[in-house]
Amino acid sequence: MRKTSLALAVAASTLGLSQVAVADFIGDSKANLTLRNFYFDHNTKNTANNNGEAQEWGQGFIFNYTSGFTEGTVGFGVDAVGLLGVKLDSGGRANKTGRDRTPGALFPLESDGSAVDEFSKGGLTGKVRVSKTEARIGTLTPRLPILVSNDGRLLPQLFEGGQITSNEIDNLTLTAGQIEHAVGRASSNSTGLSVAGGSEASNKFYFAGGDWKVNSDLTAQYYYANLEDYYKQHFAGLGHNLALGEGTLKTDLRYFRTTSDGKNGKEAGYSVGGYTRNGDGKIDNNTWSAAFTYSLGSHAVMLGHQRVSEDSNFVQLNQGGIEGSAGASVYLLTDRLVNSFTRAGERTTFGQYSYDFANLGAPGLKASVIYLKGTNIQVAGANEAKEWERDIALDYVFQEGALKGLGLGWRHGVLRGNTSTADADQNRLIVSYTLPLL
Repeated sequence: MRKTSLALAVAASTLGLSQVAVADFIGDSKANLTLRNFYFDHNTKNTANNNGEAQEWGQGFIFNYTSGFTEGTVGFGVDAVGLLGVKLDSGGRANKTGRDRTPGALFPLESDGSAVDEFSKGGLTGKVRVSKTEARIGTLTPRLPILVSNDGRLLPQLFEGGQITSNEIDNLTLTAGQIEHAVGRASSNSTGLSVAGGSEASNKFYFAGGDWKVNSDLTAQYYYANLEDYYKQHFAGLGHNLALGEGTLKTDLRYFRTTSDGKNGKEAGYSVGGYTRNGDGKIDNNTWSAAFTYSLGSHAVMLGHQRVSEDSNFVQLNQGGIEGSAGASVYLLTDRLVNSFTRAGERTTFGQYSYDFANLGAPGLKASVIYLKGTNIQVAGANEAKEWERDIALDYVFQEGALKGLGLGWRHGVLRGNTSTADADQNRLIVSYTLPLL
């Protein structure tokens, strides 16, 4: 993976600073190593002979280093990340039912279609701080309404670019930047950017926006993003907490307006996947969602609804059509274990129940179940389609003793419908532990 020259320059420049500045740079540094053992089983149900099964098991090592800043009006620092995935088991041989297990969920593939034994990636991030404003350039893992780094497999997705975050105005956080490349969650390669269905790469994703904390209970958001030659996107969000009885009611409102840009819908390779009204692959979409969560003691109940307009699918960055970069997240509450419910015209109603077992004498144990049903999905030349998903999550983190901090997780998802996506049952087992190094 390429390193940005500025990140390297920032790292080198710190070596020539005063001892006091270097002491501050080193003294505030933090480093840790996360060990993630991940088993993935995805079994499709309506393929030929019901034989679509993907099973993989791997051990991930995620090293993160975060420096402090040098002293002075302008502070310099550098962060580093190093990722290694080791295959423990994968596809390539027949299981007991005689079906071949398909690799590719956790690891890159060899030329013969088998999973590699191991893969790695990493990067540096140079950073500069002036007052309450920080600039970062190099390797990024953004979590913004217009771009979310995916961390749903053995190793996280990485992006390359620059970002500036400012908190100069009280209660207002401003963010802007440009992303140029992505490194897929199951890849070591840096590639260009695209959307689901697109096969041509763009190297310019611009974004800017802000989070305004109106008061302790109300937050308003606005962001703008532009993936050159694919789409322009506006986002507006509102979050509110209201004390209601002995509990709290949280309101989460999100709205996206996404339109075509440049070559999208005009040139081959720049089309969005799925249904479009004129069959030209042009992006034209409005998506809104509203979710309400009532929390009382150990219980939390969420009810919500989402609507995707009928001209095209909802889109955000997705490099699935570019080799090595499959796997993406979107900033929607319907982005779940197996499916994301973002098809043109889709109307999704969902409900979730969560429980924290601490009050029953089991701190660290949490469980949740969610059900989503999508209808009115647009299909070219056919009747409207529908789909539903049910997910169960169970997590436990040891609170004391020799195993303190060790996390155990189980995810189980069931997807059914009459869309182009196969029905599927999915299980994930995750064992994780973070070891502080500095």
